[in-house]
Amino acid sequence: MSTPKQVALVTGANKGLGFEIARQLGRRGITVLIGSRDKDKGRIAAEYLTSENIDAHGVILDVTHFPSIERVRHFIEQEYGRLDILVNNAGIHHDWTLKTSDFPVEITHEVFETNFFGVISVTNTLLSLLRKSEAARIVNVSSTLGSLSVQSDPASPYYEMKTFGYNASKTALNAYTVHLAHELRETPIKVNSACPGWVKTDMGGENAPGTVEQGADTPVWLATLPADGPTGGFFNSRESVPW
Repeated sequence: MSTPKQVALVTGANKGLGFEIARQLGRRGITVLIGSRDKDKGRIAAEYLTSENIDAHGVILDVTHFPSIERVRHFIEQEYGRLDILVNNAGIHHDWTLKTSDFPVEITHEVFETNFFGVISVTNTLLSLLRKSEAARIVNVSSTLGSLSVQSDPASPYYEMKTFGYNASKTALNAYTVHLAHELRETPIKVNSACPGWVKTDMGGENAPGTVEQGADTPVWLATLPADGPTGGFFNSRESVPW
């Protein structure tokens, strides 16, 4: 099958930032697939968006479990024939109080498995469907904490925020963005990293200054870029962030 409407997959979209990204894409008339590890949570999230007249569907997706990624690829291929937008939003964090020298290797592996290797698995598996789109967009939800320039600048407000496993996973994710964008530079596909900022989610906490609506703005902007939009970039509040 094929559909004239654009189709977007957002990973980790049953709540928080991912849910809001899906909502904002859906309000643009885009069919949104709610990637969630939990079937019921994904279904409930999709039903909520459907009540807002958004074409939303829950799909079971664990970015660390390749068989579930394959099943999602098969579903999209059978139902829609292509994928127009992929937002790699799923991510985890860890104990923010751990010092770099005390950081357990096991936790580093766990964080990278979701925040980095999971993105690679999902993106590479779905790339054949993204190539079938007239102009696909890939958005990797990163963090300014992954910027080596910002993290090494004593004048930066982020200088003291040394949460090694999380920060390093986002630095690696940004490298993947650069490399994949370069590989696809002669195609209509655009690949960018987005920092949503510090927003009120389970990860960000209640003290975060930003809302999920504000945090979703840059990822949605990158997911809907026109043909002359950027690729291979890193953005926060629609402005470039140094690598």
